[in-house]
Amino acid sequence: MRIDKYLWCIRVFKTRSIATAACKKGQVKIENKSIKPSKEVFGNELILVRKNQINYQIKVLDLPESRVGAKIVDLYKKDVTPKEEFEKTELLKYSKDYYRKKGTGRPTKKDRRDIEGYQEDTEENL
Repeated sequence: MRIDKYLWCIRVFKTRSIATAACKKGQVKIENKSIKPSKEVFGNELILVRKNQINYQIKVLDLPESRVGAKIVDLYKKDVTPKEEFEKTELLKYSKDYYRKKGTGRPTKKDRRDIEGYQEDTEENL
């Protein structure tokens, strides 16, 4: 079975075209080698998939005939992703929240004036 079809069948990607694009971009690897979407998948291979800034590691257990339901996906794959990968994402999320709230965009003139006014007030108190 092709790697793009396998990743679509086990619900790693929502559509097969997204899986194909990920393979072309080098986000899917087998044994740490970038592959083409037409690469054949066999049992007991380790697939590395980079998705949403997380490096997922998937071990192939069996090949499905077609796309399978979410309840039986675990018959065809085993997720061996280390927990450190998910912890990195949490740290990244906290670091982004530190600087500016999501959705506030660039500072406006009013924001700049408020910042300058705050800085002048603190300098006077020193």
